[in-house]
Amino acid sequence: MSLPSPDAFPRAFANAWATRDAAEIAALFAEDADFLSLTGAWAEGRKGISDLLGAELSGAFARAKLVTGRGKQRPLAPGATMILQRFVLSGIVDANGRDAGRIGAVLSAVLVESSGRWQVAAAQFSVEG
Repeated sequence: MSLPSPDAFPRAFANAWATRDAAEIAALFAEDADFLSLTGAWAEGRKGISDLLGAELSGAFARAKLVTGRGKQRPLAPGATMILQRFVLSGIVDANGRDAGRIGAVLSAVLVESSGRWQVAAAQFSVEG
């Protein structure tokens, strides 16, 4: 899946997260994209991203909810832009199955355009603060 514009990415990411659809999130990425997850795990390529997110969304983030905060778009060059999106996550489960509380997080992504559609080339989802 590609996006009509870079600013559609945060909502598409949050919607796919809400349904725990790792493949749908990964489809937002280019075939050869890179992703660093909230857990610090690294994935290369769409399949690797889908596998990583599938494990995380059925594990620590199985009940996690994203609340969208402030976002920012920064054009880098023609056909390339950076998105910074703040989220608050709640419902995270720790290793003992207990609620780990809420955290602030930032999703930063570089999106590239091809044939009028946008995909993520690289992204990092990190704890804020």
